[in-house]
Amino acid sequence: MTIGIRGLGLIGGSFQKAFAMAGHKVINLKNATSEQLRGCELVVVCLPPLMVAPWVKDHAKDFSPGTLVTDAAGVKDAVCAALEETARSAEWTFIGGHPMAGKARSGYDNSDANLFKGASMIFTPFGWTTEEPLERLKNVFSEIGFARFVVTTPQHHDEMIAYTSQLAHVVSSAYVRDELAPSHAGYSAGSFQDMTRVATLDPDIWTDLFLSNRDALDKVLTRLIDRLSEYRNDIRNGDAAALRQLLDSGRAAKLTSH
Repeated sequence: MTIGIRGLGLIGGSFQKAFAMAGHKVINLKNATSEQLRGCELVVVCLPPLMVAPWVKDHAKDFSPGTLVTDAAGVKDAVCAALEETARSAEWTFIGGHPMAGKARSGYDNSDANLFKGASMIFTPFGWTTEEPLERLKNVFSEIGFARFVVTTPQHHDEMIAYTSQLAHVVSSAYVRDELAPSHAGYSAGSFQDMTRVATLDPDIWTDLFLSNRDALDKVLTRLIDRLSEYRNDIRNGDAAALRQLLDSGRAAKLTSH
């Protein structure tokens, strides 16, 4: 299969290496010609969320009939909504995608052909998308290591990602900005490393992701702030029974979340 990749950062670069290792012909679509695009059977757009739809629209007439077009943006509602009208009348198929894989550091230099081994791939097809192109996507992505495929709506994707990914990055960034953080050496172990691991995020990429999903992220962030206030109040008031209940509730939630 001939696969075109637009955007060779961490994710795009990893797709490039993984698909090549699986035996596919991979083309960098940074300065793509119409001829190159017509020759692609699969196009994966690995650009920031706000750039995905404009790029696909700009090249909509260059994709051959039957071409599969997907993306890797961390938000899906804004991307899919912007492309639905174009995709509905096209002879090629767009299905939103989001690989649940990554590293603390971004950029092509950190890309890895094995990044997707055992990972989950989320697809957000339109309500009118047929099963055949979706199955073709699953088949080719399974070749590079994806072990699980989740098919959902763009809206539910954004709600879940706000909680499982974006909220964790906000918390990590805020946590490491404490006035005591510069003096942590000798006082920190695994807990500190776990909490701060994703604080080295790319500010430009994550600003776009947060603001592209602001409504869903605002809701989960507000709920977290409310829960943190409960802990603070019980600690401030010395209420051991209430604090123990909160901690036990959190422990139970973790044990049942697997």
